[in-house]
Amino acid sequence: MRLEAELVKIAMVSAHANPLAVLADAEAGGQDVHVTELAGALAARGDEVVVHTRRDSARQPEVVRTEQGFVVHTVPAGPPSATPEDELLPHLEDFTRVLRGWWRADPPDVVHCHSWTSGLAGVLAARRLDVPVVQTFYDLGGVERRGGSTTVSSQRVTAERLIGREAAGVLAASCAEVLELVRLGVSRSRITVVPPAVDVRRFTPDGPRLSRGSSHRIIAPSTGAEEPISALHSVWDAELVVLGGSPDEVHRLREHAREVDVSDRVRLVGRVSRAALPALLRSADLALCTAWDCATRALPLEAMACGLPVVAASVGGLTDVVVDGVTGVLVPPRDVKALVRTLRPLLADAARRDAHGTAGTDRAGSRYDVHRIARETVRAYFRAAGRSDSVLDTPGQDG
Repeated sequence: MRLEAELVKIAMVSAHANPLAVLADAEAGGQDVHVTELAGALAARGDEVVVHTRRDSARQPEVVRTEQGFVVHTVPAGPPSATPEDELLPHLEDFTRVLRGWWRADPPDVVHCHSWTSGLAGVLAARRLDVPVVQTFYDLGGVERRGGSTTVSSQRVTAERLIGREAAGVLAASCAEVLELVRLGVSRSRITVVPPAVDVRRFTPDGPRLSRGSSHRIIAPSTGAEEPISALHSVWDAELVVLGGSPDEVHRLREHAREVDVSDRVRLVGRVSRAALPALLRSADLALCTAWDCATRALPLEAMACGLPVVAASVGGLTDVVVDGVTGVLVPPRDVKALVRTLRPLLADAARRDAHGTAGTDRAGSRYDVHRIARETVRAYFRAAGRSDSVLDTPGQDG
């Protein structure tokens, strides 16, 4: 690996999460946003970044140079339409072949794969090319299974073990994920904790906010929203705004709201554009994240950056993001009564919410700013390559 200076030539692999959707404001959160913002922050450092993604529209050109300074390479592999990640496996051979040819012609310094399908393609394409592969999983299949998911395939779990064994380095989003990776068989010496990031220039406490009625407003992601909806039955002076969700998921949540007699106070708004999201967050009193995988998503950090206290389940990476009693409150998972006991006094105490919100904004800016996370990511690249990262401490590299 040739890291001759402080700048790095990076090949990111993001098979199913296409940055072009984020840049067109068609995605509001998740892996798509993380890849896009990280690539932009690395490019701002001066690094050369190419994001290899599957072409999901016939109108997309092969190569797009973005205003953020990185390149998107769209790979023809499978149908040129949006495809769920679990259905990409039959198309990964074509995806891998294109990657291998691209890297043989123009070798990167490091390959950074995002999620398991990308990791499978990346480690296979990089074999015999003397290029280290770094992996970010986001969600692990085994964890999702223990969390109650019935859709995780055995092929995915097998692929994750293969990737964990072959990758030169694995980035964990939290201390809890480190333990899961070790359980998967990844050597602790190859794991580096690099948390998720937030753009604190976009998500700030100050700025426009959407209007609302006299009730308190709670914002939650659609994943795991059954518990917030159930809690709303005993939290009378509040509305719940639920973000995202597939049509089937939205239908299920709507039926659940009707069953617990709170449908008049539950707003299932679906996808909210990146441009509109900060104003919506600023209009709320708090954010609620009770899903097991919520910390791998953007909402908790974006809410903190906008000055909202976050009430979260005390599981996984959420225990890293939310400082209990400082930036919000941690509650036992899957305990609706405990959630109600937390929400009612917090909504009644504006001074306490303001204190949590101020602390959350400070924490988001000091620990999770995307430019800091970009620097930590590059340090992990150097570590995976077995090189010193002292060059990264050069003044002027803070982005």
